[in-house]
Amino acid sequence: MKFSTKIKAIVILLILTSCTNDSPDDLIPVKETQIVTYSNTVKSIIQNNCVSCHAETPQNGAPMALTSYALVKDAVLNRGLIDRISREQGAPGMMPNGGTRLPQAVINQVIQWQNDGLLE
Repeated sequence: MKFSTKIKAIVILLILTSCTNDSPDDLIPVKETQIVTYSNTVKSIIQNNCVSCHAETPQNGAPMALTSYALVKDAVLNRGLIDRISREQGAPGMMPNGGTRLPQAVINQVIQWQNDGLLE
């Protein structure tokens, strides 16, 4: 056998045997996407950020309550809730009104809720 042929054979052998020790510990975990529902995610976002104005009896000029699944669902479908919470800080109509824009990760959860079918 020529020297270059021996080198090629050794390289091929190394390549073929280099991945034989895979174990579950070597694998990169894949985060499973949880389906976002009103009950498991959106309800607490609304309660913590919106209900101070969008209470059962709306306050501070809020036009409607956001105190139930049906009301929040309607706000997403017919009142532009996602648009309003997605606006840049200080933009006209940004929610929460006069407050700090929600973190993008929180906004993304509401968007995912819509994409997942607005499940209760």
